[in-house]
Amino acid sequence: MTVADRLWKTFNKALGEYQLISDDDHILVGLSGGKDSLCLLEMLARRSHIIKPRFTLEALHVRMENIRYETDATYLQQFCDRLGVKLHVVTTSFDPKPLTTNHAKEKPACFLCSWQRRKQLFNIAQQLGCSKIALGHHQDDLIHTALMNLTFQGRFDSMPALLRMRKMPLTIIRPLCLCQEDDIRAYAEQQGYQKQLKKCPYEHDTNRTSIQAVFEHMQQLNPEARQSVWKALETAEKLTEY
Repeated sequence: MTVADRLWKTFNKALGEYQLISDDDHILVGLSGGKDSLCLLEMLARRSHIIKPRFTLEALHVRMENIRYETDATYLQQFCDRLGVKLHVVTTSFDPKPLTTNHAKEKPACFLCSWQRRKQLFNIAQQLGCSKIALGHHQDDLIHTALMNLTFQGRFDSMPALLRMRKMPLTIIRPLCLCQEDDIRAYAEQQGYQKQLKKCPYEHDTNRTSIQAVFEHMQQLNPEARQSVWKALETAEKLTEY
C-alpha cells in the first residue's frame, strides 16, 4: 500500500470511527501552511466530492505580525484554488510577555500565540456560520499531548478527535488523529508542498519538543510503544468529548 493510499484509508477510518462529519456541515479548516494542515485540507476537499456526507468547506490562514512563522499567501491561495476551497486570510498579533493570573502559572509565548490564532478561528467560523473547525493534529500530536499531561499535569488524556464547545455553537474535529506524522511528511514531499518559513524564537524551547524526544526513545525501547499508548488512550475514552 502506498503512503497516499494509507493516509486516505486512515483519514476515512477516523471520520467514521469518531463520527466527525455529518450532512450539511459547514467546516472551516485552520490552514497554517504546514504539511499537516495542507494534507488535511486536501483530504477534506477530496472527501467533499463524495456524495455522503455532503458538507461545505472553507479555510482560514492566520498571520501573526510579530512571529516569523508563515507561508507564502500566494502559494496558499493557489493551493486552495486548485482544490476549489475559499481561503480567508487575517492578520493579528500578541504580547509575547508571559501572562500571569492570580491563580495560574505564567503562560508562555507559544500558548499566547496559539490562543490568539485559535481566537481568530473561533471568531471567523462564527461569522461565516460554520458548524465545525477542522485542525491538523495527527496521532503523534495527540500522543505527545497525552505524555505531556501525564508528566506535567498528573492526568492521562489528550486533545479529543471531536470536541463540542460549551460556550459557542462550534465543534472541533481532528480528522488526521489516526494518521502518523511520518506518513504525512512523506506524502508532503511526494506532493511537493511548499515548506513554511520558520523563524520563531520560541519554537524549540518548549516541553513539547522534549516530550517528542522522550516518545522517540520509547519507540526505540519498544517498537509497539505507539500502539500501547494509543490503546491506553482509547481505554480511557478521552478521544471524544461532548
